[in-house]
Amino acid sequence: MKIDRSDIREIWDSRGESTLEVCVTNDRGESACAQVPSGKSCGKNEVEVFPFAKAKAAFENSVRKIIEKKNFNSIQVLDQTLLTADGTTRKERLGGNVILATSIAFARLLASERKQPLWKTVEEAFFDAAAPVIPPLIFSNFINGGAHAKNSLDIQEYLLVAKPAPSLEVIIKKLIVLYNDCADILRKQFKIGNIPIGDEEGFSLDFKNNFEPIEILEKLIIKNKLGDTFSLALDVAASAFWKKGAYQFESKQLNTTALLNIYKNYLKKSKLLMSIEDPFAEDDHAGFKAILRSFKKIWIVGDDLTTTSPVRIEKFVREGLINAVIIKSNQIGTITETAEAIHAARAAGAKCIVSHRSGETEDTFIIHLARAARTEGLKIGAPMNERISKFNELVRLYG
Repeated sequence: MKIDRSDIREIWDSRGESTLEVCVTNDRGESACAQVPSGKSCGKNEVEVFPFAKAKAAFENSVRKIIEKKNFNSIQVLDQTLLTADGTTRKERLGGNVILATSIAFARLLASERKQPLWKTVEEAFFDAAAPVIPPLIFSNFINGGAHAKNSLDIQEYLLVAKPAPSLEVIIKKLIVLYNDCADILRKQFKIGNIPIGDEEGFSLDFKNNFEPIEILEKLIIKNKLGDTFSLALDVAASAFWKKGAYQFESKQLNTTALLNIYKNYLKKSKLLMSIEDPFAEDDHAGFKAILRSFKKIWIVGDDLTTTSPVRIEKFVREGLINAVIIKSNQIGTITETAEAIHAARAAGAKCIVSHRSGETEDTFIIHLARAARTEGLKIGAPMNERISKFNELVRLYG
């Protein structure tokens, strides 16, 4: 496919913060665009995210010259061309967000030219088309804390995890009902009219401690007799409260063992908690190993630890730190590298959860990625406001 023209523009994410959109046009006048989200809680090994002025300069002075008036017959060829031109591990010359937007926009245009959905183009390029299609578990953020909210919680996300049965339409309706029921419960319990909302549409009140949201959500599931369909997950994002050699948790300074004991207590008291993401700081490898040894049946998920790096994923799964991994394309920079990260996780025996970011856009690429790769999980926030576009696309792709 020949790229005849390309453009970059500034847009705004769900926090009202600047991000970017790249559009590419083929020689028949067909166009496709891609938007890149941004994260607030980021691992230190993520690729560079350029502010828009720098991104625009990189695109106009380099990327445009690299891709325009040239033929690319696959996503891999385009991605490799961009990676070679950048030449750095963290995309320091062209910007990870610039490269990713170009990669996705090209894939979307290629899919349009082939008259097939985006997921099919990605599947044909990177994954096994014969693998059974099983809708992923939906990780939906109901309560926000940490870097995603201005409240008392150290833990960043409290999520409901929904099995997509008997159908996605039915389960998403139940998620929406539970979200509204949760709002009613919180209004009554906290005697408040308008509930503060965090970055991912989760409720962000001040709770008495970090376990109280687990209790509230577990009671919500049990009250509605949905224990067979719904469970709970945490995204702790512990790197955010690791300071001066200790975990600053509930106004106390804790070492690794003390924090592990808190998780053991949580899992003892909660029968529905099935997944814990980033339970320790990204450099606290001993903590990850200890919790995985203690809880073989719980998903111990790497995000800041792994940053969608195939090398880091393979290393930390093999070394027994995690048994599941978050996949975020904007942590690594291209569709090709994202697919390599998924393959690395699978080869090492880990589950994959494709994830949004806290500063989201309307782009639905991650839903197509999850469909193409048959990932076990999909993390897309609360079923409200700007996040609902992801839920709607999920129904379209699996309906």
